[in-house]
Amino acid sequence: MVNSSKDDAATDGDMSSGDSPPSNSSLYSEGEKVLAYHGPRIYEAKVQKVELRKKEWRYFLHYLGWNKNWDEWVSVDRLMKCTDENRLKQRALEKGYVEKSSKSGRSAQAKPKNLTDARVEKEEHKNNAPKGKKRKNDSGTKDNQSVEKVIKIQIPSTLRKQLVDDWEFVTQQDKLVKLPRSPTVDDILTKYLEYRSKRDGTITDSLGEVLKGIRCYFDKALPVLLLYNKERDQYHKLVVDDVSPSTIYGAEHLLRLFVKLPELLAYVNIEDETQIRLHQKLLDFLKFLQKNQSTFFVSAYEGCKGTEGKGKSKND
Repeated sequence: MVNSSKDDAATDGDMSSGDSPPSNSSLYSEGEKVLAYHGPRIYEAKVQKVELRKKEWRYFLHYLGWNKNWDEWVSVDRLMKCTDENRLKQRALEKGYVEKSSKSGRSAQAKPKNLTDARVEKEEHKNNAPKGKKRKNDSGTKDNQSVEKVIKIQIPSTLRKQLVDDWEFVTQQDKLVKLPRSPTVDDILTKYLEYRSKRDGTITDSLGEVLKGIRCYFDKALPVLLLYNKERDQYHKLVVDDVSPSTIYGAEHLLRLFVKLPELLAYVNIEDETQIRLHQKLLDFLKFLQKNQSTFFVSAYEGCKGTEGKGKSKND
């Protein structure tokens, strides 16, 4: 899922580089077992690679008991030694997370309102990283099943270049997309619906469900999977109260979602025939983004203070 190549770096939300000089030697070594923060929780992991980048040590992790698709590069501030004291901290954090999830009504027993909500609830449980309890089956059987279910989404070459440029602007040049964007994610989804209506002469319920699902996935996945570290302050300033990210962000962040969608959808039970139709609709939407690339995507990013205004409420 993530390696040191430029193209893959463009899909990794934690690839920001530090400016402070590194210590003389790395705190962790290849093959060492560590405890790693991922989202609001701590997981056991193994250091696969160690590299010095931009005067900062970076570590390529494999989360023990989890599919290798979760492997990623992280900075030292997300790692801890496997000590008894740190394991106690891990257990305390896990207990607090479970209690918080239960109080917010996101427990596993909660029944979503419809199919889209069911998918989003399921993915929200997975999005914070390797989520939930560690899988008991370490043989990889379930992981292999998930891999077989992955819907492979071929992103057009011009959009792949867009992802790389996006990564360059944010992580290497310290620039951000000026927010709120125009058109927003909501605007783009509406424009696509209008485009399909003119082309086909009608709109099917399944297409509306897919677009609704894309919006839900985007709103849920953005803060967890789709942001680079340098964009988080911008997010917290603008996404407040009941504001939906899809009313603030635009094509740049929406495209990042399509990099993560195959892994997210692997955890959803989809019949083969439905999966084929969904795959076709997602590819058609990407072609629509590509066709309108010059108008949907910004041509230049701005400094880190280029944020203003707020989006619409989820209830608007």
